[in-house]
Amino acid sequence: MGSRERAKERRERRMQEISLLRTIPYSDHQRWWSSETIAVVTGANRGIGFEISRQLATHGLTVILTSRDSNVGLEAARVLQEGGLNVVFHQLDVLDHLSRKQFSDWLQQNYGGLDILVNNAGVNFNLGSDNSVEYAQKVITTNYFGTKNMIEAMIPMMKPSTAGARIVSVSSRLGRLNGRRNRIEDVSLREELGNLDSLTEELIDRTVSNFLQQVEDSTWTSGGWPQTFTDYSVSKLAINAYTRLMAKVLSDRPDGQKIYINCYCPGWVKTAMTGYAGNISVEEGADTGVWLALLPDQAVTGKFFAERREINF
Repeated sequence: MGSRERAKERRERRMQEISLLRTIPYSDHQRWWSSETIAVVTGANRGIGFEISRQLATHGLTVILTSRDSNVGLEAARVLQEGGLNVVFHQLDVLDHLSRKQFSDWLQQNYGGLDILVNNAGVNFNLGSDNSVEYAQKVITTNYFGTKNMIEAMIPMMKPSTAGARIVSVSSRLGRLNGRRNRIEDVSLREELGNLDSLTEELIDRTVSNFLQQVEDSTWTSGGWPQTFTDYSVSKLAINAYTRLMAKVLSDRPDGQKIYINCYCPGWVKTAMTGYAGNISVEEGADTGVWLALLPDQAVTGKFFAERREINF
């Protein structure tokens, strides 16, 4: 059996384990949430975001499904509402300061804040073997800065609780610092980004800015950037680094005001973003994100997961 077949077999076995886990209900002592628990999911009108909303609502939470487009967002929420789920829609463009402000004000006025933030909104313009950086600015701005904007906007609104508030960001293995086949070639930059003592927001921002400058100068191909879906990979690398940084920043919060932040790779999921060419169902792709959001009695933070297992950044 070749390495590819063995990897496929391991993945299928793990998916069977996850399917079994999903059928086991949380016991009462594990269930820290209620219908009063508010979960906000960005970019949730379709795909993984929609499925995360559905699964969280199925567990009995109140889900705020957000979408940049009000029409498709309202329709997505209606579908879930018709299934008896407690899902509310609100328009949100993660890149628009006014939209974030209006959403924050509405959320505070109607729910007093939130308990869970799932950063799912993102874009990718490469499919198959394509590796164009034509939309690199939009990819970096949406995936990284959009996620960072939401985290910064929502942290002050996280409700105090003994279980701790949760932030989960949808990321990708393509953004791994030390992945064998798709990593930054600059060893010193990798070391800087991988060292929590030297990691800063300025370093992360400067890294993505340098990449975008090289795209503009048409020098990016010799810049040592990831070779697969380059702009998308750089955006997810930045999310991963920012997750580790924010976990450190938030670690000093007192008991009762803890915020745990993690990211995860859903895999190559059959969604519009992959041209429906993925090999993983949307239900499986959403699973780890929901699991992280609902982890009981565990102060897990600053970690990267896939298939409910921690993986290296």
